[in-house]
Amino acid sequence: MNLLIIRLIIFVVLFWAGLKLYRMYREWQLERDTDQSRRLDDGQMVRCSYCRVHLPENDAVRQGDQWFCSPEHRDKFLERKPPPQE
Repeated sequence: MNLLIIRLIIFVVLFWAGLKLYRMYREWQLERDTDQSRRLDDGQMVRCSYCRVHLPENDAVRQGDQWFCSPEHRDKFLERKPPPQE
């Protein structure tokens, strides 16, 4: 009889732990999916006309039909200064 109660307690604890792990996994999965959808909502990628770095359209600075990663690069491009060579 004691062995039966011990097995029942072990089964209940294992079931509870498995359920807890499953809920944690589902929560992690939902967070990951929302992070990916946020990244996709940032818009189209554009390239800086000065340094050629790609960045989301929402973070870029636009001047006419040109895109830039910062106002400094826009100003340097308009002054026609070449980017530093590496």
